[in-house]
Parts: sequence; structure tokens; C-alpha cells
Amino acid sequence: MKTSEKKETGDFLFFIDRIKEKTDIDTTVFSDKGLLIAGGIPGETLKDCSDNLRSDENYTYFPLRYKNKNYIGRIGVGGESGRKYAYLIGELAENFFFKETDLSVSGFYKAILFGELNYSQLRRYSVKYSVPDTPCFVMIISVSKGSVSDIMSVITNYGNDEYFFVVAIDDSQCAFIKFVNDNEYEFQSSTEYAEMLKQSVYEELGIPVRISIGGTVKSVYDLTSSYQQAMTAARMSKTIASKGEVHSFKEYILVKMLEDLPKYKLNEYLEILLDANAKEIFEDSEMINTAEEFLENSLNVSETSRKLYLHRNTLAYRLDKIEKATGLNVRKFSDAVTFRLITVLARLVK
Repeated sequence: MKTSEKKETGDFLFFIDRIKEKTDIDTTVFSDKGLLIAGGIPGETLKDCSDNLRSDENYTYFPLRYKNKNYIGRIGVGGESGRKYAYLIGELAENFFFKETDLSVSGFYKAILFGELNYSQLRRYSVKYSVPDTPCFVMIISVSKGSVSDIMSVITNYGNDEYFFVVAIDDSQCAFIKFVNDNEYEFQSSTEYAEMLKQSVYEELGIPVRISIGGTVKSVYDLTSSYQQAMTAARMSKTIASKGEVHSFKEYILVKMLEDLPKYKLNEYLEILLDANAKEIFEDSEMINTAEEFLENSLNVSETSRKLYLHRNTLAYRLDKIEKATGLNVRKFSDAVTFRLITVLARLVK
């Protein structure tokens, strides 16, 4: 057993012993896969690994969280009484496993993003640091060269610092937490705001960055969700080699749905969509790059020709060749969507 796993088991054993000592209630802890962590009968497993609160005649099951990981707790009390005990024990567990420290503002925001704070801790620190009670979202700013601290210095010069905060995630990424301010009319969307930040960093430092945007949530209490979405967008933009440097999680909802399907199913869909004559096109990086640049530029021939340094006639020739091989006229929106779907499927099944 790894040292981290031993500590995890030891912490849970200590906790459930305290619960037994104070309440005489037997408590067992399982992993989110149903494997026994502490308490219970050696070798016991849990078949129903759903994380909702539920009870039967003899037991009550409830979600537990430890160091940003999900677990399932079980107490030897069923029915309505068991549910009440489970609420209390779950709250005790959150406080017991959280090492109470005087978090700095940066530490506070990182703990929010990583889902390490319970409700009462969130509320206490939100008051301490005067966190705006408004909708908010997270942008992940990634850099392949240069210093994250330099990038953070540049972007903190823009906007009202009461309504945003920047925190380093690691050596190549920082999180930009933006609170929605109704008095800001300059930017119509989070994507437009991200484009401004990207351009500002490049003008000041000459460093290109990639920005991934999570969805807007109701308040800081839900910010973990936006952070996870932004991280998903960052990963997916690399997986399917998306054009451009700014990507929103909303762009990848379809990709996420496809990713959740078993690979054999993706292969079935790809076989349906991909004719034998089309395979040559999708194996030709030049043709794929041309088509994807065309889609990225909203099916605009002039803009695509300019960015690819191609004559319009050369671009038209390539688009015609794609249509002849695939039966898809990517100048039409519906066919362009189908073409994009095929490229996504092809990358997901690799």
C-alpha cells in the first residue's frame, strides 16, 4: 500500500473511531468505486456506488469528501434517523479533514477551484476577502514559454481588480477568476474578454497564450464547476487540435458527449459517416488543415485564403476536391457540421 493510501486509511480509521466513541454508531468508508477503505468487514465491497444520500432498514449511505476526492460513507442506522445522522456526520467529516489554516487570498481562491472548502469555510473567507456576490467564471491561461508570473502581472493591469482575481495553478498555467460586473459594457461575452487578454499579453510580452473558458456560475460557491469546465476545454482543444487560442467549454459539449461513449460506438458512427473514397482526404493533413481553417473563419473564402496564403482559386480547388471525395460541400453549414463531426470522431478513436 502506498504511503498516501496508508495515511488516507489511517485518517478515516481515526475519524470513524471518534464517531463510534461519541455516538456508538458504526461507520464504514468506501471509495467511489465501492472498495473498502476503513471499517466494515475485510474484503467487503459496495455494489451501488451512487453518491446520493440514501437509506434502507439497516444502513444509510452518504457522500464524503477527503482531499478533493469523493468517497461513500455508511452508518449502521437506517430510515429517517439514519439520514439525520448522515447529514451531521458528513458535516463533521468535512471539518475534521480540512486542516484549518489562515488562508491567504491566493490560497483561498486555489482551495475554491480545487473543491477543498466546505460551505461554512467558503462563506467565512468570502466575507473576509469581500468576494463579490455576483455570477462568475474561470479562464485557464496556458503558456508554453515565458513566465506565468509575468503574464499575471500584465493581466492584472486590466479591468477593475475588485471584480477579478488571478492565481497561479502551476509553472505553465494560471486561473483568471472573473466576476460579472453589470457596469461593464465594453465586452459582450467571456470569449471577447479572453481575446482582449490574449492580445494584451502578446502586445506587452510577445508571448502567445491559450485561454480556455468555463461556464458562468451563479456565485463563487459554484466556482469549482467552472474551473473543471475550463480545464476540460483546455484538454479537448489539444485532443482534437482545435484552431485558435481561445476556447470555451460550450464549444466542446458535443465532443464531451461523444467522449463519454464507448470507443466501439464511436467507430460505428465513423464507419457510417466515412465513405471509402473519403478516407484519403482525412489522412491528408494539408486538406484537413485547409477545411478546418475554412470552418474556423466562418466559411469565409477571402479570410481563409489570406490566413493560408492561398490564391482563392487554389482554395476553391481544394474545397471541390473534398466535396468530390466525401460528398460534403463544406461551403454549406450543415455539411460543414458533418465534416467537423467526422474529424472529431477520427481523433477520439485514435
